[in-house]
Amino acid sequence: MIRLLHREQFIRADPARVWDFFATPRNLNELTPPNLRFRMVSEVPDRMAAGQIIEYRISPLPGVWLRWVTEIREVREGVSFIDEQRAGPYQLWSHEHQFHPAPGGVRMVDRVSYDVGWGPFGWLAEKLWVRRQLEHIFDYRYRRVDELFNRA
Repeated sequence: MIRLLHREQFIRADPARVWDFFATPRNLNELTPPNLRFRMVSEVPDRMAAGQIIEYRISPLPGVWLRWVTEIREVREGVSFIDEQRAGPYQLWSHEHQFHPAPGGVRMVDRVSYDVGWGPFGWLAEKLWVRRQLEHIFDYRYRRVDELFNRA
């Protein structure tokens, strides 16, 4: 079953500066909770582009490493981009990032569509652990963006 995660955040910064930060794949390290032990495996250019493949490793539990491969499917310069999982822990993962200029900054919108898969086991995993883990990741991301832009 496809689940949705929706987040919005106001960023008090120049829209071009915000876009530059999010369009730099290496900055994903800054936005991922340390407890996931996130590692970028593939070489990545300084700027993302449509069709780009990025491979990571994450460790959601001690001693458990997961391979995650995403493709930057679409980039609308300064406006939005979509990353989709090509291999990894989900049956479906599509994350749309939108950046809307607003008075005094940018309103950033994240829309994630995901499906754990695994039938009834996936449903149970989503209820007991996956959703909380995603909330934790996006809560951390919200705080880091606030620290990097709104408190700088």
